[in-house]
Parts: sequence; structure tokens; C-alpha cells
Amino acid sequence: MILLKQENILFSAPGPTTAVSYMSVKCVDVRKNHHKTKWLMPWGPNQCDKIRDIEEAIPREIEANDIVFSVHIPLPSMEMSPWFQFMLFILQLDIAFKLNNQIKDKLKKLKTHQKDVADLNGVGFDVVGKGENAEVSMDVSLAYRDDMFAEWTEMAHERVPRKLKCTFTSPKTAEHEGRYYECDVLPFMEIGSVAHKYYLLNIRLPVNEKKKINVGIGEIKDIRLVGIHQNGGFTKVWFAMKTFLTPSIFIIMVWYWRRITMMSRPPVLLEKVIFALGISMTFINIPVEWFSIGFDWTWMLLFGDIRQGIFYAMLLSFWIIFCGEHMMDQHERNHIAGYWKQVGPIAVGSFCLFIFDMCERGVQLTNPFYSIWTTDVGTELAMAFIIVAGICLCLYFLFLCFMVFQVFRNISGKQSSLSAMSKVRRLHYEGLIFRFKFLMLITLACAAMTVIFFIVSQVTEGHWKWGGVTVQVNSAFFTGIYGMWNLYVFALMFLYAPSHKNYGEDQSNGDLGVHSGEELQLTTTITHVDGPTEIYKLTRKEAQE
Repeated sequence: MILLKQENILFSAPGPTTAVSYMSVKCVDVRKNHHKTKWLMPWGPNQCDKIRDIEEAIPREIEANDIVFSVHIPLPSMEMSPWFQFMLFILQLDIAFKLNNQIKDKLKKLKTHQKDVADLNGVGFDVVGKGENAEVSMDVSLAYRDDMFAEWTEMAHERVPRKLKCTFTSPKTAEHEGRYYECDVLPFMEIGSVAHKYYLLNIRLPVNEKKKINVGIGEIKDIRLVGIHQNGGFTKVWFAMKTFLTPSIFIIMVWYWRRITMMSRPPVLLEKVIFALGISMTFINIPVEWFSIGFDWTWMLLFGDIRQGIFYAMLLSFWIIFCGEHMMDQHERNHIAGYWKQVGPIAVGSFCLFIFDMCERGVQLTNPFYSIWTTDVGTELAMAFIIVAGICLCLYFLFLCFMVFQVFRNISGKQSSLSAMSKVRRLHYEGLIFRFKFLMLITLACAAMTVIFFIVSQVTEGHWKWGGVTVQVNSAFFTGIYGMWNLYVFALMFLYAPSHKNYGEDQSNGDLGVHSGEELQLTTTITHVDGPTEIYKLTRKEAQE
């Protein structure tokens, strides 16, 4: 019943982000060095002198360098809000086909039986072309203000190159002039905070035939943008979850470590790793995002990625050590050096993830128009990273399943020794083993959901930048995974906190059937007062015997 309700929530919950379409307005500015002295508004009391289409510019003798594509963010009668957290924009160019102004194509030569047809059309190559060499160079200025009647303040001004990937599906003949190319969307801009109410983009396409700038890019009719930002309602729910979960995990973490320090023995490796996992969970929980409501902190996206990367690395390492410490056929336990072959690749992968993130979002701190997806090499590296990361995580999950299988096999082999124990002690250990097996299955489920979450989130973020297949992700998925991590870490610290409850000498020889000097822990936890875990001690004792 709970699963069915959860599925209904998943399908009915709104998405965590909203996409808004913007159509640029073609403004005219014939003054020299105009981009340094004036901002062109597409609408409003101080709107620019504009034209409806490019054809209107010819009789008015307006040059391409005098046309400015202006976009106001948000749409009229609306305001941006800090609750939106970030803004990401993708670019779509509407390019018309003209025989005398075609996109430079990287074309394959025709086969022998197609050449005659191509020659009749006056084309020496294939009649259906794909423009992959052409590059459009945009002069982009970004400004902001918080009042509709205030002056615009420049936020960024960059020369933004983008490679065109357009396909013309019809024969390139005179009767097909005016039809549009089918062009891929282009990554345009990303800002890590939304600290102002209004933003203005002025985009120019400067033409310089001598330097081959914006030559052979076709006839650009319009520029369309799609703005993506986080939903304000989702942001409030997300902040509320973080605010509630932070003290919860922190309190259980302090209680857990206090229990460990009260022991006469030093902490074992498993207890240290659980505590480190609690620290990383607390670090990702701390709701520093509240400060983004009042401060223009554009580095919040990068900081959030770093926090999540640390938690990923700690969680993946913990699962390896958690299973390894309970594999009864291992001779070297309680030493982190024994796991360097498994933990080492996780550390290297996390470092590579950090470098990849710094190469994009790190640069975007100073240049919001930069994107690693704008070059062929960058796109291939980014795609390769997503694919390799997905494959490695899937292999990791299979390896984790293998380790869990070995743990189950070893525990099952030792269960036969329980028959020699007293009834109460045997029932006690059977309960511990049952809870431990249940925890291992929960661990596998948590690992599976984490792998799926990472792959889906990477594909979703990449889709904003390369287009392609859309992956729908709603807010229930994000909040559900986040809540699952917190509950899992909470349960680990509760179950593995050392217990001080045991039967004393007076009850050792009573009706319980426990032999003299034999301690029995009556608690819901798994750990033992004198060692790593009771299951560990049981199997080690049986192995020695």
C-alpha cells in the first residue's frame, strides 16, 4: 500500500524546474559603439526601434551589424525571484535556406549514380546537407536591475562562439528557398543565482567578411531562448527538508559517537566509517542555501556539486567497507589499507568528477556564457564522462551485489553453529542475523536507487545542453532519494551504536539457560559492547573453534 501511494506521488508531483520560452525582438541601433552606451529594451515605455523581420531591413538600408536581438527576462508583468536559485538558457536559431547564403556544409560526395541528379540541381555534393563546420559568433551583453524605471547595470559582456549543427532535409533548389534548417539547440548561459528581478540580453551578430566572422551561417531570421529555473515552491520544500533533517542527523551523530567514546576499547574501522558517513550527510544537509535568498552567491551551484560529490564518495566507500568487514572469509579486518583497491578508484573517480565540474561551473563564475558543450572535444569528453560514469556505477553495483551474496553465504554457513547454544541466546542471535540481512537488502535497494538517481540526474542536466531524448524527473524523485539517504544514515548510526545493556551475573544461571560468564545483549542494535558486531564475534569464534 505504501509503495502504491509512493508511486502515485511520483507521477502526480510537479517537476522541480520550469522552462519558459522567449522570442527575441529585433531592435535597430545605428550608432557606433552602441553596445557600450545604451541598452535596448524589447518592450515598455523605453522600447527600441524595432523591425518585424529581416526583409524589412533591406528597404530601410539597415545593416546586419545594426540589428540587436533583445530579450527581457522574465516575460512582461512578471518578476524573477531568488527562490528560483539558478537560470539556465539554451539557444535555438531559426535559419532560412538561401541559395546565395547557405550554411557551410561538411558533405559527403555523392555516389556515382547520384552525381547526375546533383549536377542538374547545380549542386556538386549531396542535395541534403548537414552544416557542422559553420560557427556563429555572438556579441552578448547581460544586464540587470531591480526596478522597472532604474538604469540597467552590466553583469557580463562576452564574445560567444557556437558551432552550428543544422540539417536541411529538402533538395537545395530555388523552389525550396525560405524553408528553415533543422538546427540542434545550443547551450547559451548559466547563472548560479537569481538575485535580481529583471534581466536583459542584447545579442548582436557582427559580420566581418575579411576575418570570416559570421560568414556562411545562412540567413538567421530569429533567435529563440528557453530559460530553465528551479520552481519556487520546490525550493521552499527543499529548504524545509534540509532545515528539519540537519538537526536530526546531527543529534543522532553526536549520540552515536558519545556511545562509542564511552567504550573501554578504541573505535573500530566500521564505526569510524559510519561516523564519517554521518559527517558527510550533515555537511550536505546544512541549509546554507538560505543565504542565497539574500546574497548574490553565484558559486552556490558549484558548492552544491562539491558537497554532493563528497557524499557520493563517502557513501560508495562505506558500502564497500561495510560489506568487507562482514565477510567472514577475510583475514585482514579493521584496516582501511585493506580496501585501497576498492576505495582507490572511487577517490580517483570523485576527483575526476570535481575537475570536470570545475572546467564548466568553475569558469562560469566569471563567464556565464561558457560551456564545455560548445566544442567538439568538450562535447565528446562530456558525453564520454556521462557514459563511463554510468557504466562504472553499474559495475560497482554488480560488485556490491556479489559482496552481499558472499556475506549472506558466509552467515548462512555459520547459522548451523547456533543449535549448540542455549535457546535464549540462539533466538537472540537469530534475531540479530535476521535484522542484519534485512539491513543488507535495504543497503542494496539504497545503492540501486542512488545509481539510478545519479545517471538520471546527469542525463537530465545534459539534455538541457545537447537536446535529444527527454527524461522526465519530478520533485518527488529528488526529495524521495534525499529522504532515503537521511533515513538510511540515521538507521545505521542507531543500529550500530554500542549498547551497554546486558544480563548480569545474577541471571546467568537462571531460567534463561545462559552459561556462567556468558553475556547477552538485549537491544535492537547490532553492535557488541566489546567488539565490532556480535555477528562478527560469533563467526570469528566459530571459525577459531
